[in-house]
Parts: sequence; structure tokens; C-alpha cells
Amino acid sequence: MKNLVKLGFTALLSMNFMTSAAQDKKTDNDNSLLWEVSGNGLSKPSYIAGTFHILCNKDFDIKPKIWNALNQSENFVMEINYTDQNEMGAMQKMMSADKKISEQLTSEEAAELDKVLVNYGADLKKVDRYSPQALYALVATKAIPCPQTEVKMYEIELLKAALKNKKSVNGLEKVDDQAYAIGEAYNLKEVISQLKLGNEYAITSQKMTEAFKNENLKTLDQLIKDPKFMNKKQEKLMLTDRNIKWAEKMPAIMKKQSSFFAVGSGHLWGKNGLINLLKAKGYTVKPVSSL
Repeated sequence: MKNLVKLGFTALLSMNFMTSAAQDKKTDNDNSLLWEVSGNGLSKPSYIAGTFHILCNKDFDIKPKIWNALNQSENFVMEINYTDQNEMGAMQKMMSADKKISEQLTSEEAAELDKVLVNYGADLKKVDRYSPQALYALVATKAIPCPQTEVKMYEIELLKAALKNKKSVNGLEKVDDQAYAIGEAYNLKEVISQLKLGNEYAITSQKMTEAFKNENLKTLDQLIKDPKFMNKKQEKLMLTDRNIKWAEKMPAIMKKQSSFFAVGSGHLWGKNGLINLLKAKGYTVKPVSSL
């Protein structure tokens, strides 16, 4: 159970990949999950790749242009630096809370949550010491339509290649930053509301996967921001605020080394997406169809 929650938590760190409606698969020149960043004093281009954190083996594919962009870069940057043991320790610590979940609910609410958790192969007794963030991670386990043994983590596969080729590895933020964002965006009551939508996550997960496989970035943006799963306050905390902080850090990183940034696809598009924020800083940011 703990391993499954860790898997789900990794998925929810940085991208809420949920949706409630199918969208048109038609793409155009802007619909790419790989973007080149150049100009504004950069001696070499850098790249931003939108990722889907966890995919079933049958759906997993990293396109040649992604590998080529990574190979041409000197530095690999993830949202969290998974090679930093301090960060991994922080993730472990963040899974538990000082106050039991049952102590924060009425007896009726606790009984209702216990029934909901049956759908996740758990019960309140098993998760009573979980933090709201860890409890929220269970949502992602319903959105992964295959056993834990049949999944791959997109960033981890890229990380393996980066380490094999002796590239430097860095992160855009800390686990504590992400934990704060999730905690502020989804309090315990809101987490429980999301858990109740579990079947909808399961049903729509494959639609998100198909949009990702088709590099349908605009569609992904619409789906991620569906108000059923993410209201405006949550969008600000989970996406906008973090994007702004990342866009402030990225120029110094790109100036020092040609870098490959791998971030959840939900962080790329829109007024407050990384593409637009970097353009506003004077960079040329263009989609890459092949490389």
C-alpha cells in the first residue's frame, strides 16, 4: 500500500492529469510536447519537454526528438531532483502527519471516508496517519489503469539516460515546495471530495493518455484545468505560482548550460504557462516537430 501511495504521490507532484471530457485530437504546429528556447543571450538552445509522469507500459513511448534534445543538452532538469537523497527523505517524511485523519473528522465523515477508501483497497485505519498530501496521492492510483508492476515513470527513464551520459542533474523546486502547493490547494475535506471522484479518474485516464500521445498540448491544458478537478484557486497554487517561480530560475540555468527541462505537461500552455512566460522575458520559444 505504501509503495502504491508513493507512486501516486509522484504522479500528483506537479501535474493533475485529470479530465472529464474527450477532446478533438486534431493538432497544429503549436501542438508539440517539445519546445526549443533560444535567443536573449543564450549561446546554445535549451529545451522544455512536457511529460506525463506515469504511464502503463503499453502506452509508454518517448519520441526520438525527445531523446535527441536530451542528448544535445548538457544539463537535465526535473521538477524535483530525484538524485538528491535529502529530497527523497523529505518526500518520505511528508507522507505522514502528526494528527490522525480520524481526529479531524466527525464520526459520520470518518465512516463515509472509510467506505470511499474501499474503492482504493484501503480503509481509514490503514491511512489514519497519512498527511492530506499522501491521502490525495491515492487519487492518482485510480487514474493509472494497470497494475503497479506494469507502469513506467517518464522522468525516471529520461533521468537514467542523463546519468548514463554523465549529464548534470538538477531540480526546479524542492519537495517541500510541492507539498506546500498541494496542501494549500487541497485541504482534507477537498481531498476527500476528490477521492469520491475516483471512478471518473479511472474512466478518463486513457483519454488524457491519448491526448498526450498525440502531443495535443492545447487539449491537455483544457483537460487539466477542468473545474471539477481544479478550481481557480487550485490552478493558481498548483500551476501558475510554480510556473512563475520556475520561469525566474530558468534563465540563469540556461545561460550556464544548455539544459533539458522535463516538467508536467500542464505547466507549458496558457497565459501563465512556461512557454508564454519565457517569451515575455525575451526568449524565442518554438515547437519542435522533429530533431
